[in-house]
Amino acid sequence: MSLSTPTKQPHETLEQRLRAPAGIMETTRTRQGARVLGTFIDALTWEQALALVGKWAQSRQSRYLCAANVHVVVTASTLAALRNAVNHADMAVPDGAPVALALRLLGFPGQRRLAGPDLMWNYCEMAAAAGQRVFLYGSTPETLDKLQEHLRAGIPGLQIVEAYSPPFRELTEAEDQAVVERINASGAHAVLVGLGCPKQEIWMAQHRGRVNALMLGVGAAFDFHAGVKSRAPLWIQNLGLEWLHRLFSEPRRLARRYFVTNTVFLVKMTWQLLQNRR
Repeated sequence: MSLSTPTKQPHETLEQRLRAPAGIMETTRTRQGARVLGTFIDALTWEQALALVGKWAQSRQSRYLCAANVHVVVTASTLAALRNAVNHADMAVPDGAPVALALRLLGFPGQRRLAGPDLMWNYCEMAAAAGQRVFLYGSTPETLDKLQEHLRAGIPGLQIVEAYSPPFRELTEAEDQAVVERINASGAHAVLVGLGCPKQEIWMAQHRGRVNALMLGVGAAFDFHAGVKSRAPLWIQNLGLEWLHRLFSEPRRLARRYFVTNTVFLVKMTWQLLQNRR
């Protein structure tokens, strides 16, 4: 796909996708979307995204989903490993408001932001209703304890089979294999991965075909739903200014990220749109 033109691919209807036999992983799925700074982002409605996630999880297909915000897209524009991981994902949703805006400007006028924390919560509600089991992978033991407590209180019936906080270092091959066996033995339908960018995207790409479950990269959603960090009020989210709320909440950690990455995104995206017009 060329960066110079928006990519608007024909794709099968949602009904056709749902007719795939349960337990059989489709080898291909025609995706509709566009490249944003070289990273392919899917153009989807909430209904389409959640229907696919629910179907893939129900049959424990080894797939993965990325939630792409400005930080992910800008980092992927210079880090090949991350760009490859997102481009080869089974779905990459526009997590950030600027990324959703980019899709609208690239030929998908109705595209909304599909925020990672909302995706996680909506899926967990679906999982509870469908009897699907969830495995939590990432963050710290303290955050995972609070996260489980809040999820079970907010979503009665949700089956969290296990929560695991990996060490903050690269795992040995033996340790990694033990983690894979642990996840598979749990019978989880979905693994919610909260390792942060770019670690979680690369981890999911490396484990597709090994982990017998759908992997959802949700990043900061663990902290939000655990109550460790506060999320912006809904009206701020609707204005596309959640990043500004996070900046004021964690200025030391996020100031450089937002000022640098947002500026880079604006410059590069403007250049891409100008190239498209030419």
